[in-house]
Amino acid sequence: MANITAEDVKRVKDMGFLKNRNCEGAFSVRILTKNGVLTSEQVRSLVDLSEKWGNGKISFTSRLAVEIPQIAYEDIDTVKQFVEDHGMMTGGTGRRIRPILACKGTTCHFGNADTQGVAQRIHDRFYMDYYDAKLPHKFKIAVGGCPNNCVKPDLNDFGLVGVHIKEFNEDLCRGCKKCAIEMNCPMGAPSVIDGKMVINKEICNDCGRCVGKCYFKAMNEGKRAFKIYIGGRWGKKIRHASMMPGVYDEEQAMDILEKTLLLFKLWGEPGERLASLLDRVGTETFFSALETENLLERKNEILGR
Repeated sequence: MANITAEDVKRVKDMGFLKNRNCEGAFSVRILTKNGVLTSEQVRSLVDLSEKWGNGKISFTSRLAVEIPQIAYEDIDTVKQFVEDHGMMTGGTGRRIRPILACKGTTCHFGNADTQGVAQRIHDRFYMDYYDAKLPHKFKIAVGGCPNNCVKPDLNDFGLVGVHIKEFNEDLCRGCKKCAIEMNCPMGAPSVIDGKMVINKEICNDCGRCVGKCYFKAMNEGKRAFKIYIGGRWGKKIRHASMMPGVYDEEQAMDILEKTLLLFKLWGEPGERLASLLDRVGTETFFSALETENLLERKNEILGR
């Protein structure tokens, strides 16, 4: 067994190999998936990896990365190359963007967005491009397809929630005694008042369950968009993210995410989570800076490139 120093442990952790607590000289390799999606060939290769270099077990992290434990320190370089040869990569640790988490909104009946596609785009644009840009702390991103919040976007540093903004034509509403919109709303937002349906906007979460349910076509398609949540955190200190006002299309959401990362890099103190930064400077101040600071133009300067 090699003489493993603290510097060795730190070096390989940055590569995605984490020291095992119960097995001396052994490490778990953390392998990124495409938001929890693997090809059948990749699954076969992971089985081979686990049986040849690990302990025959494969587990998943809370962010849908794969972990295979009990990799010997001497085999780390070989295992890393094996993973890359099969079209995957190790990583997902350190003061950087963590693996992007997405629900199954792409195929889910309730999904309002192509969550898998959006998350892959975020991975390509930010996880890869920002990999060497050390942030004040880790940065977690989640993409949810609807307000069911299965992947808890509001408990991540940056969360997207797909919404369906309905289009209500009051002229077509007949004020039915048994209103199909009212019956299909899980929130209890609509009600018929004085012969017309009225939606309580304080209750409505834009889940889209009402769209197309009116027999007289009073509730139509409208548009699909995203709500944006910034500054969430779970763990020992929980903070629900602050929701930005309004809704945003995919391009707008991507730009706001990049501005958030740059502002976090610019304003964050070493070891500070984004949630703590928002509490320190104030949510309104942070949101205002996203709108007014020329962050995208200063990207290279902020990242030290």
